[in-house]
Amino acid sequence: MNRNIFVDFLWGTFFVLLQAIVLNPLERVFQGYIPVIYPYFILFYPFYKNKYQFLIFSFLLGIGIDAFTGVWGTNAFASVALAYFRTLIFRSSTLTTSSQVYFSFQNLQWSQFITFIFTGILLHQLLVYLLENFSFANFGRMMIGVGISGVLSFAFIMILALIFKVKNKI
Repeated sequence: MNRNIFVDFLWGTFFVLLQAIVLNPLERVFQGYIPVIYPYFILFYPFYKNKYQFLIFSFLLGIGIDAFTGVWGTNAFASVALAYFRTLIFRSSTLTTSSQVYFSFQNLQWSQFITFIFTGILLHQLLVYLLENFSFANFGRMMIGVGISGVLSFAFIMILALIFKVKNKI
């Protein structure tokens, strides 16, 4: 087993446990809205690594969250979709051309960095809420949930990104 795969697995396990033990209980504090932090792993997974391995890690991350929440498949689907569209989200938020192979957060302006994170979080939360509700009867309430959870998640992920200085390292 490659050390990088092992380290990635440990990071994924860390985010699953952080979400399940620390953030999921905050649902009471935020009146039913749960901030999610595990998309941090997906958003900032290095672009140069194997994309199939990345999709598998994203699935395992999502299914791990599903195991703790009891909603099988919802977070797994949203995590894999975010992983699949991450490069597109990065390119559209940074106006990077498809001919550029190497991506770096160091070269981004703060507005591009924030747009990338916020768009990824909103996509993830939209998919989770759509799959959980699976009805457009309460569309307004669902969009409010996406917005509130998205803003809360964005705040937590930005704090984590600033702590780890992601913009300066990757």
